Amino acid sequence: MKTSRIAAAAAVAGSAVLVLSSPAFAHVSVQPEGAAVKGGYAVVDFKVPNERDDASTTKLEVNFPTDHPLASVMPEPISGWTVKVTKSKLAKPAEMHGETITEAVTKVTWTATGKGVEPGYFQKFPVSVGMLPTDADQLVFKALQTYSDKQVVRWIEVQKDGGEEPENPAPTLTLTSASASGATAEDASDKAAKTEATAADSTSSSADSSDTTARVLGVVGIAVGAAGVAYGVLAGRRRTTV
Repeated sequence: MKTSRIAAAAAVAGSAVLVLSSPAFAHVSVQPEGAAVKGGYAVVDFKVPNERDDASTTKLEVNFPTDHPLASVMPEPISGWTVKVTKSKLAKPAEMHGETITEAVTKVTWTATGKGVEPGYFQKFPVSVGMLPTDADQLVFKALQTYSDKQVVRWIEVQKDGGEEPENPAPTLTLTSASASGATAEDASDKAAKTEATAADSTSSSADSSDTTARVLGVVGIAVGAAGVAYGVLAGRRRTTV
């Protein structure tokens, strides 16, 4: 009886842990397709999972940072969704790559024209952004997720260094340094060079093999021809003798 009670209590505790921790796995997030290199352009995906069992996600609002404004923001069209890009004047003009920026995209809003993101599914919202700042290690995008029952979940809490993940963390994009990106590109170039060298060796080997085969066939042909001539001479002698 005591063992059964302990097992039941452990099961309940385990379920409670799962329930309490599930929102951490279901928050709106942002990830680059490849790497988000400082000073460059990138395509980033805002991933929106549906954490509800009884409602669909019908709207997503993503607020873009104004402390590091992005001059270029271009969403990719998504079937079943409309998109609205909002630009606003900056409180303080920003200098970006030798140009003065007085306005920038401050919000992108996606609204479902159909069922939206239904329970048990997720949706990616791709956006091309740039140029990425060179004086920041990350960009924070505060997001609002609206459900079909009008409930709004605000993913706006900023992660503190060394602190625990907040209950409703804001999507955060980590930026990669140009030097790290250069090393990656160099590795890719080395790999391409090795691939090209391997292909050249393979072509050379194939050519050598073809040349050797041609020589062998030539020798065989000569031998067959000589045998045929010899056979003809012998046959002629036999007829003469008879």
